[in-house]
Amino acid sequence: MGEQTAFDFALSQLDTAAKILQLPENLLAQLRAPYRLLTVSIPVVMDNGTTKVFTGYRSQYNHARGPFKGGIRYHPQVNEDEVKALSFWMTMKCAVVNLPLGGGKGGIIVNPKELSADELERLSRGYVLQLYKYLGPDQDIPAPDVYTNSQIMAWMLDEYEKLVGHHAPGMITGKPLSLGGSAGRSFATAMGGVYVLEEVMAKLGKKPKNTTVAIQGFGNAGSFAAKLLFERGYKIVAVSDSQGGVYNIDGIDPVKAEGIKKQGGMLGCYCLGTVCSTEEMKNLDGPCHPVTNEELLELDVDVLIPAALENQITKENADRIKAPVILELANGPTTPDADPILFGKNVLVVPDILSNAGGVTVSYFEQVQNASNYYWTEAEVLIKLEKIMKDAFHAIWEMKERHQIPMRTAAFVVAIGRVAQAMKDRG
Repeated sequence: MGEQTAFDFALSQLDTAAKILQLPENLLAQLRAPYRLLTVSIPVVMDNGTTKVFTGYRSQYNHARGPFKGGIRYHPQVNEDEVKALSFWMTMKCAVVNLPLGGGKGGIIVNPKELSADELERLSRGYVLQLYKYLGPDQDIPAPDVYTNSQIMAWMLDEYEKLVGHHAPGMITGKPLSLGGSAGRSFATAMGGVYVLEEVMAKLGKKPKNTTVAIQGFGNAGSFAAKLLFERGYKIVAVSDSQGGVYNIDGIDPVKAEGIKKQGGMLGCYCLGTVCSTEEMKNLDGPCHPVTNEELLELDVDVLIPAALENQITKENADRIKAPVILELANGPTTPDADPILFGKNVLVVPDILSNAGGVTVSYFEQVQNASNYYWTEAEVLIKLEKIMKDAFHAIWEMKERHQIPMRTAAFVVAIGRVAQAMKDRG
């Protein structure tokens, strides 16, 4: 038997939750495959005059609860299995936070760093040209994902509106504010995670000032999470990026750390990149030490936040994890074979489909604002986000306690139960 794929993992999560729910076989059978999987060829005239054909995908998994929703990623490793799995997880994520949306995901097999800005624009418009009949505010609403951004969303929106002949800002989210983007979207993923962590800490009876936090990944989600938690009195003791990281038991100011990262150097205790691995840094005396991304995961802290790549906590290192709470801001940072080990050690894993659902929630807010042509302040967005994230947490916590199961399984039970109910009600 070959190695398990991402979609195999997704189906195993579905099956586990379906057993607890005693889901009827006919509903389970329908949930085991996407509603529609589209594969398209996208010819692009390159800057040198040649034409290159790229392959694009859109997996539309389930729309029982509402239109498909999910990002588009540009990456050399994009493949059919990946977009199917990601579209399943998007279905679950939208249901976990009780949004009236289904799940989808798209991607193009490309290394965007190898394209000029003009080539990237032609590729983005070409993707919409091939798929626009299947997209739209009432059908399928894309968003940014890996290596896509608000500019790419703006090109896609413009191409779609040209093709359909009218304004339709709600056909895509993650847009620039000038084209109907939502206030608060830039840090929504981190903010949603912070709201969930506040509820976890309340359940555990822990105060922020007595809580140490290590954050792997200092991109959008990780850097915003560090700043937001620091502002609330949590003690950030370790941060890292792709080049390496730093551990300081006395605490790190993430605003200073971010400033140094932007300068491409080190200041005081924050160490960036290859300088972290020099002998001088390794032999530092005092509280401040460089750490690798692997070492950061195993630090003795109260809360570990993986906010970088998938597959960071595995069966190989799960037994060495010391943090009693893991808040997953990255997508899929924990492999399925690590989950039972962590559960056996009483580690509370707050799963990605809850922890990082703030992003899709504010994307939903963006759609609502586009549909009404009335826009909210950042404060209004955050009030609404906090309620949705905390309500979702309590529904999952109650399910976890009722069945004495991991939070991840509880989240899937809640989500699949909601999707299945919509399918049943439709007959």
